[in-house]
Parts: sequence; structure tokens; C-alpha cells
Amino acid sequence: MTKPQDLPDTIPIFPLPRALLLPRAVLPLNIFEPRYLQMLEDCMKTRHRLIGMIQPREVPGAAEKRLHAIGCAGRLTGFSETEDGRYMISLSGISRFRVTQEVQGFTPYRRCKVDWTPFARDLGGPETDPGFKRDEFLAALGRYFQAMQLSTDWGNLRGADEELLINSLSMLCPFAPEDKQALLEAPSLPTRRETLVTLIEFALRGGSGEEVMQ
Repeated sequence: MTKPQDLPDTIPIFPLPRALLLPRAVLPLNIFEPRYLQMLEDCMKTRHRLIGMIQPREVPGAAEKRLHAIGCAGRLTGFSETEDGRYMISLSGISRFRVTQEVQGFTPYRRCKVDWTPFARDLGGPETDPGFKRDEFLAALGRYFQAMQLSTDWGNLRGADEELLINSLSMLCPFAPEDKQALLEAPSLPTRRETLVTLIEFALRGGSGEEVMQ
């Protein structure tokens, strides 16, 4: 799968707030609801094995939660079943997409027609960030982790390439859903890094704990 036209135009959708998936990153998920167990079973029967991760958004008066316009699809690359019938799965990020239409049908889970073409760059190799200053970034990150009482493997962070580092932190840091969406929609890795730094600095300046903590 190297071109947008290689990807299906309709995919199953997993709406989950604060769950961010980015291209070339891996998102672990715990699947237990019957409708998503059915989605997983159907996904494994397809050639592409794609599931679209997208954040829901609240709309006053709406009977069902609406979806954000942009999400990211991941290929099912690993799963294991627990004794109580749940699945622990891994989705490997393939490409972001724009929702064009929600499909009405007989599946218990939601499906959407999607457009991949605005994100053709996602299907290429890893992005670089020429302006990335690792030492300054890690110093700010250390202050943020201390303030949020978070822990991490600093050895792995220091040795990670810039795309893996920036994208992994974008996915893992406990930002508010709208902040996660801004990180997802960032048009390039440098823009995502700038957004990430802004969110970290906001938290360090005394942003509401409710806005940055789950």
C-alpha cells in the first residue's frame, strides 16, 4: 500500500476520545464491546485489515455522537485473546483520512467513506524535522513529566529518531481531546512538534489540570 488509490474507500470506524494514532506508530487497544468484537472479526476477513481511529465530538441535541472530520487508519498487525473473551490488539498507523460520508448499513459498528488523497505523504517514509533541538525539547519534556507526575524510559527517548519521538509523545501525553485532534491534523512533523511544545509550555504555565490530565 503505497498510494491512496491502493486503500479502500470505506473502512470500519472506532470512535474513541483521546485515542490518537499517527502514521508509522503503533496503538495498543483493548477490545471488549460486542460491536467492536464483530468489527475485529470482520476486519480480519479483509485484505487490508484496516480500522479507522477517530475522535467523537459532542453536538448538543444530537442523538449520536458526531465524528471529527479527520482520523487515522491503522492496519491490524497483532492480537491476542484473553481468557474472558477480550482482545488485545495492535494497530500500525498507515495514513490519515478525511471522512466524506458515514455509511448506513447492517453492521453494529460505524463505517465511513473516506478520502485518503489529502494525506498522500503519510504513505511515504519517515518524516524529518530539520529544526528539532533535542536537548531543549527533552529539557521541557522533563519539566512537564515532573509536573504531571509521569514517568518514562529516558534512555529510549534520547535515542529515538525524531519522528518516533514526536509522534509517540503526541499519542501518549494526556492532552485534552481537542489538543489531540490538533496534533493529528498538523500538516507536517515540524508543525506537530511546534504544537506539542506549545501544549507542554501551556501546561507548565499553569494550564488547568482538567485540560491536560485524563
